[in-house]
Amino acid sequence: MFGKEPENQAVASGQTSIIAQGCKFDGTVQVKGTLRIEGEFKGTIGTPESLVIGKTGVVRANVTVKNAIIGGQLFGNITAENKIELQSGSHVEGDIKTKRLVIDEGVFFEGNCSMGSNRQKAAGAAGPQAGGQQAQPTSGK
Repeated sequence: MFGKEPENQAVASGQTSIIAQGCKFDGTVQVKGTLRIEGEFKGTIGTPESLVIGKTGVVRANVTVKNAIIGGQLFGNITAENKIELQSGSHVEGDIKTKRLVIDEGVFFEGNCSMGSNRQKAAGAAGPQAGGQQAQPTSGK
């Protein structure tokens, strides 16, 4: 109860940019504050505080944000520094990278999800693949 208030305030704080229902936009968007999409967007979204894809929103983009709330459709990879929330009825096709993930009942999600620190995964992944080839076992004499 007490822990949720700052997260909700983060979405409401600062400036809000809106792509309204009925609006179609292709390109690259860089905004400060919150980006709310109720229409259709195709391209790249970079570094808003929060991304909100409304129930009528359709986004075909690779997304990098701090927090995201998805109620509509997202086709593309999304990386969130803090949290991603997939609301009931949302449709996501793409990979998710975040520290925290909330998935409501009735969500369609197809893709891979990785959570937690990237440093731990990078150190583990670099081990056997760092040289490009793995040592092959040899049989005796």
